[in-house]
Amino acid sequence: MNLNLTDPKLIGLVAVVILIIAALVWLYVRKRRSTTADLRQRFGPEYARAVREHGSERKAEAKLEDREKRVEKLNIRDLDPMEHGRFLKRWESVQSRFVDSPKGAVAEADDLVSSLMNARGYPVSDFDQRAADISVDHPRVVENYRSAHEIALRVGKNGATTEDLRTAMIHYRSLFEELVQVPATVDRKEVA
Repeated sequence: MNLNLTDPKLIGLVAVVILIIAALVWLYVRKRRSTTADLRQRFGPEYARAVREHGSERKAEAKLEDREKRVEKLNIRDLDPMEHGRFLKRWESVQSRFVDSPKGAVAEADDLVSSLMNARGYPVSDFDQRAADISVDHPRVVENYRSAHEIALRVGKNGATTEDLRTAMIHYRSLFEELVQVPATVDRKEVA
């Protein structure tokens, strides 16, 4: 077979192949940008944290997508009205004890948030996994949760000031409030 590099048919074929490759690259880049933008939007500051932790956007995005897939498989549920009321009362009790026993109140707040997460369907055995799971549905407060938990761990070592304990309570409250929220119900009226 003799190839003539000046053959118009060969030149046309090469041009078509180049255009197809260019189109595929363009579609790939566009999809990557879209995925990145979606993940940045959904995860907020947690996206930047994941990039720092994993060293690249691609690795961070893969980990965040893995988190989403994991949480989709969990049986996350809303609280029933009785549970909702019981958790609110327990929080009020924990918060009121802060004045007399800040260390005890922070430890109780940590336990209460874990109990609330468990009641909602989040696994609670490993803190890092718990924080990763929470980041999917509550990305704006997960860093508060990490900070509060770190302070709670320092309490046992007498490494937390009263101001640290106050900060921990505020952080626990931000996550507690998101987890305990009652979803807005939409009444649908049938059209006759």
